[in-house]
Amino acid sequence: MWVHPGIVVLAGAIFLPFLRPRRVEQMIFLALPLISLLILILTSLGYFGELPFELKTEFLNYDVLIRVDKLSLVFAYVFSIAAIAMNVYALHSSSLEHFSAMVYVGSALGVVFAGDLFSFYIFWELMAVGSLFLIWFRRTKKAEEAGFRYALWHLAGGLFLLAGIVLYVLQTNTIEFKAFNNVGLAYYLILLGFIINAAVPPLHAWLPDAYPEATVTGAVYLTAFTTKSAVYALARGFAGEELLMWLGAIMAMYGVIFAVLENDGRRLLAYHIVSQVGYMVAGVGIGTAMAINGATSHAFTHILYKALLFMGMGAVIEVTGRSKFTELGGLYKYMPVTFYLYMIGAFSISAFPLFSGFVSKNMTVYASAEEHLVLIWFLLEGASVGTFLHTGLKLPWNVWFSRDPVIEAREPPKNMIAGMVILAALNIFFGTYPGYEILYSLLPYPVEYNPYDPAKVISMSQLLLFTFFAFWIMREKLRGEEKIVLDTDWLPRIVGNYFIYYCLKFTEFSKELDRKLLETSGKLKAITQLKLRELTPGYGVLIVCLVFAVYLLLFIFS
Repeated sequence: MWVHPGIVVLAGAIFLPFLRPRRVEQMIFLALPLISLLILILTSLGYFGELPFELKTEFLNYDVLIRVDKLSLVFAYVFSIAAIAMNVYALHSSSLEHFSAMVYVGSALGVVFAGDLFSFYIFWELMAVGSLFLIWFRRTKKAEEAGFRYALWHLAGGLFLLAGIVLYVLQTNTIEFKAFNNVGLAYYLILLGFIINAAVPPLHAWLPDAYPEATVTGAVYLTAFTTKSAVYALARGFAGEELLMWLGAIMAMYGVIFAVLENDGRRLLAYHIVSQVGYMVAGVGIGTAMAINGATSHAFTHILYKALLFMGMGAVIEVTGRSKFTELGGLYKYMPVTFYLYMIGAFSISAFPLFSGFVSKNMTVYASAEEHLVLIWFLLEGASVGTFLHTGLKLPWNVWFSRDPVIEAREPPKNMIAGMVILAALNIFFGTYPGYEILYSLLPYPVEYNPYDPAKVISMSQLLLFTFFAFWIMREKLRGEEKIVLDTDWLPRIVGNYFIYYCLKFTEFSKELDRKLLETSGKLKAITQLKLRELTPGYGVLIVCLVFAVYLLLFIFS
């Protein structure tokens, strides 16, 4: 009997806030993703049966499914592997933060194994709840506000998704989660729900708004699960949807452009999540076996190197309390180990040969060239230049070099270093032989791609070398600057401010009207002697509706 790793993690998470002593809680916290990984290894070895397989039960005359195949397994593997390193990094955090993180991880595992839309939606929404508290646990005003906006975005996305699911089930009479038939509105509502979680512009603003405001350790978890679960959902349900190809390519460039404007280290890295997920979305949209493999492998490696990058910047915040480039500089003197570990992540995201990003990112670019999609290829290649420029050069230059130290610092706690070491080792392992062969063996389709073809190595090396020379010439112009960067969230913020303003005005008007009504109610009662309890229910409802209508008219014309 197969044991669901997501249920194991969720069940264990329930006990974390109540376990004593603290060391026992930490041991269980570390053990949960290890148990999940063990289950996945046994599954791949055929211990629970030949792959792929489904487990089925009936609910309200519909089949609720657990689906285990290569696509779900590769995402589950990287979720579990990354969670091990993240838990080591976050070992010193509070038990409540541990609880939220494991709810987040467990629900993400639930999403990738859900074979029906009912259980998929439950885990999808639970994932949003778990991640929200990783933002709020920072307990600052900015975190509170960003978390509230994050919740509103995901509430909207969840409502679109739910509406789409309901319509789809009514039209098709099935809740199985598979490639969706284009049945009109339901198809596009589900797609909209997915791309909000994938942070596709212009619906991406929640990500660079909320992730930089999360706790030091919570932000590391946020990099991995929400957007990659959305990539999984798109690959499962919308592979070959041409719209995604264009959205993904634009997305890759969009994140890079906004990253160059940023003065905050974690916000710069957040924009690069938008950019890198663009490669995955474009791969899903291209829809060929090579492109789906590229999107999946890039999701795998991205989780590993992006978590490492956020760990490095988080370590700086942990010991200095600062994240802006204008407040940092010269930290190499105090934090050389953190710098070197961060740079392994930077080389990986930049697709340096011998690092994980090189064996995955270029697969999607190659798939676009195979299909003669010249503009898509150009946008994805162009985004590679910006990635190295900002993540591999601008950020480390401004944080660890650029000037004499402006603040004293030290290396972060040992468990944080250990978590970074694990991910750094994995990024090197999967970027070299036999690591990338193991990764390719996990992908949903057979792989016919040699990442270390001499032409690919030479062309990428030339691109990176050119980028370095361009940065060195312009490095003084890439210092951090205090500025406000307007993104697409300015419109909902303006609308939201007006909405809140009128809600407050309505509340004030209501209080004043209630006061006046209370003053005159005694006189009215004496005159009418009307006993409302003697009215029939129909008359009572009519009177309430009339009073409410008058109430609104008074407010509108007041």
